[in-house]
Amino acid sequence: MTLPSERTQRVPAAVLAAAFLFNLGQGVLRPSMPLYLQRTFSANYRMVTLIPVVFGAGKWIANIPTGYVLNHLGRPLMVGGLVLIAFIDVVSVMTSRFDVFLGLRALGGVGWAMFATVATTATVSLPAPQSRGQAVSLLLMSETAGLLLGSAAGGWLYQGIGVASPFLFEAACMVVAGITVGRWASLAAAPSQQRSQDRRVLTTVLRTRGVVLMGVTNGLLTAIQTGVLVFLFPLYLLTHAGLGPEAVGTVVSLSVLGRLMALWLGGTVSDRRGRMHVLIPGLLIYAALLAGASRLTQPVVLGACSFAIGATAGFVAAVPTALTSDQVEPPLQGIAIGWLRTMSDSGQILGPLVMGVLADAIDLSAPFLTGAALLAGAAWRCRRHASTTAAVSAERGDDS
Repeated sequence: MTLPSERTQRVPAAVLAAAFLFNLGQGVLRPSMPLYLQRTFSANYRMVTLIPVVFGAGKWIANIPTGYVLNHLGRPLMVGGLVLIAFIDVVSVMTSRFDVFLGLRALGGVGWAMFATVATTATVSLPAPQSRGQAVSLLLMSETAGLLLGSAAGGWLYQGIGVASPFLFEAACMVVAGITVGRWASLAAAPSQQRSQDRRVLTTVLRTRGVVLMGVTNGLLTAIQTGVLVFLFPLYLLTHAGLGPEAVGTVVSLSVLGRLMALWLGGTVSDRRGRMHVLIPGLLIYAALLAGASRLTQPVVLGACSFAIGATAGFVAAVPTALTSDQVEPPLQGIAIGWLRTMSDSGQILGPLVMGVLADAIDLSAPFLTGAALLAGAAWRCRRHASTTAAVSAERGDDS
């Protein structure tokens, strides 16, 4: 594995450290949140599933507005998001009403958007375009590592220290992340003033060649990740493959490991060989693996397939963000990143709902095959986009 280039190292260590701490705190809450809800509010399944829905809705609402506000307030907005989440975590353990708790988690989604949108925009705006894929990969690797470590520690904190400890731990992570990134954010250049153009900025971004396609692709990747791999793949391993809970956890963790290992490779290859040369074959391989997984029952083969699926997902993960950032002008990158994250959050909300309905109405293999078909369709659209772009470039070359 090649080491980061000098240009990639221009991505501030403060941003990468803050992304790690941010996702470390988020990861700690993942396994402990349902336990806390059951103990504190006697929550049923519906109440538990409302938490990710309202959190995702908060993110969805705030992503694009954050891109607009970034032009006026600049990168210190990132610190504001971290402080907001820390405050919400502390208040959450003080409330005894579920409706108030629900509203606080929705507001936490707004804080998430304030941090993540600005951090991603800063990541894509600093390196040279030919190193942008590596930069996005580094950010995603920091996020994945923090989430992985936090998820492993969340249950231990809840059991060993106390039911409120995961919330307080996340709040502490946000405070440390805010301090880490605060000085860097305060030294950033003054934000650009585009108030007169704000109403036209999103339209300009969406009319840029490839931006809508990359947003849809990003949403599709997230929908498959959450709707198939996170929620339904463990059930498939349990019911169709006959694996026990421990084996299920091992097979699923191999997918996370594969993603983490392939993130850097995908960003590097996309910088050197071209974005579409990574995205199109990656989507097709992902589709083939997803379709094949619904026919496997042998534990060793399933483990290898899970690792390969995670690796393929990681290989293409950085490309939509890097390609979109290549296409839009630097002053518009905040809006473009907000659009991408809005589409990603749409996939996070709709993916589990749609795939769950398919599994209930047809069979547990249906979401896998549907996801594979959608990935193949996205690869076809990307191929057409690449052909059109090449033709337009050739015409411009002839005209000149």
